Amino acid sequence: MDSALTTVGLPIALGIIMFGLGLSLTVDDFRRVRQHPRAVIVALACQLILLPAICFGLVLLLDLPALLGIGMMLLAASPGGTTANLFSHLFRGDVALNVTLTAVNSIIAIFTLPIITNLAITYFDREDDVNLPFSKVVEVFAIVLGPTVLGMLVRSRKPEFAERMEKPVRIGSAVILAVLVLGIMLDQKDNLSDYFVDAGLATGLFCAISLVVGYYVPKALGIVESQAIASSMEIGVHNATLAIFIAVEVLDSTEISIPAAVYSLFMFAFAAIWGSFVSRKVSSARATS
Repeated sequence: MDSALTTVGLPIALGIIMFGLGLSLTVDDFRRVRQHPRAVIVALACQLILLPAICFGLVLLLDLPALLGIGMMLLAASPGGTTANLFSHLFRGDVALNVTLTAVNSIIAIFTLPIITNLAITYFDREDDVNLPFSKVVEVFAIVLGPTVLGMLVRSRKPEFAERMEKPVRIGSAVILAVLVLGIMLDQKDNLSDYFVDAGLATGLFCAISLVVGYYVPKALGIVESQAIASSMEIGVHNATLAIFIAVEVLDSTEISIPAAVYSLFMFAFAAIWGSFVSRKVSSARATS
């Protein structure tokens, strides 16, 4: 998929999305880990350990082709996206926790993403044609974290402007992701039906499981309702644009990007449906208490 959409549009799209993340961040968001260590640790354990294990189980259970299996694991290893903050706000989650989780996980993913993805590449014995060197991942994150730092600087110096721009940038990010997904689908139109047959069930199940696990595991461990909702949205709404960027620009494989693209089609709808369910559940519990 060597086109202007990927060589120019994709880096710009990722830059805008990460700039939007920076607009929502302050240094205190990283310090907040000390205020809610339990909620942060539980959510990160779900994101970094439990979800990749579940994803790998789905890959094996559904017997996905090698490149789609690698794409699934790359998606599972990607951190949460900025849209998770918006869903959390809409459905009564702890948005401050979302922001903290996104900030921390974006840093941790520099190390965990290549480990998880390379384990998948090794499992499928595709080292000869697919390679994700750690140095390249560091380079990618250095590039994408630059706009994040810029956004943080804008927020620190012009907080009112940053607050005004947060929502438009989030909406713009969603539109940009939709355009990217459409571009990938058009590029792969001859194989699209096969990809949906192969990856549709896996990505749909993974999205639903991510949202449910992200909510009920923290709840089972005594995390309060608003933080469980935040965790659910953070774990269920991945930074699919980052996964697509790494698949196309680093791994040089449009096929590996297909799971992230298909996941994006489920992600917004499933997050909205699930958010409505849990928020109604909370409202009903409060009304009867």
